[in-house]
Parts: sequence; structure tokens; C-alpha cells
Amino acid sequence: MSFCQRCGAELAEGASFCTKCGSPLGAGTSKVPGSNIIVVTTQSIPGYRVKSVLGIVAGITARTRGVGGKFVAGFQSMVGGEVSAFTSEIEKARVEAIERMKDQARALGANAIAGLDMETSEIMQGTVLISATGTALVLEPEQP
Repeated sequence: MSFCQRCGAELAEGASFCTKCGSPLGAGTSKVPGSNIIVVTTQSIPGYRVKSVLGIVAGITARTRGVGGKFVAGFQSMVGGEVSAFTSEIEKARVEAIERMKDQARALGANAIAGLDMETSEIMQGTVLISATGTALVLEPEQP
């Protein structure tokens, strides 16, 4: 059994793409879900001691829907309920922003990010900016 390193989803045997986030597979798979880097919203991580603080890391992405997506969203908004055309795009953007932040942390030599903060804003009509910010850390397991 393998897992996507981008989003942690379980992968089907022989899959070329993750069915959850759409990432191409290959070197980005692991036998352990989420094994590549720890990311938490808290300031501390139970069972670990902070060996060093490497600094602030961030990932940013901007997304918009194409004409077809805007048409579907317009129809869904007339009917009421969730506008799934936008929800799926925002979820992709969230995953992408976190991955970019994790890439920065890896480049610094971190194995964890604490204090994850996600922000969303509209920068132009129909264009949403998603940012992920946290503190890159080097952790080591606590000794019992």
C-alpha cells in the first residue's frame, strides 16, 4: 500500500496520479502516510523536542476558475447549496500552498513545521490567493 506524499491519500496499485489531489506519482510516494514532513497548527509537537528553529517558511498560490467553471458555479449558486466548482479549486490551492511551504522547509533542512497559519483573500474579481505560513523546525524524539 502506498500514499501520496503531497496529500497523504492512499493510492491504488498502478496509479499514475493521486485521485485526491491530482499529483503525478512516481518518486512522490511513500509506504507511510505523511512521512515526508510533520506539519501542525500548534506551537509544540507531543513526543518531540525542538532541536533548532530554522525560520519562517511560506507557500502561496493564486487560483481562478475558467469560463466553464464559472458557468457551473453560476448555475449552482442559483439553485443554492455548496458551489462545488469553487470548493474543489480551493482545496487544490490549499494543498499546493502547503506543499510549497513544505518545499521551503525541506530546503532549509527542516523535518517539521509548527504554527501553520492559512489565509485566503480575493486579489481580483474571481481570483483567490491562498497562503500557508509556519515555522520550520528540526525535531528529535523526546527521550523517555
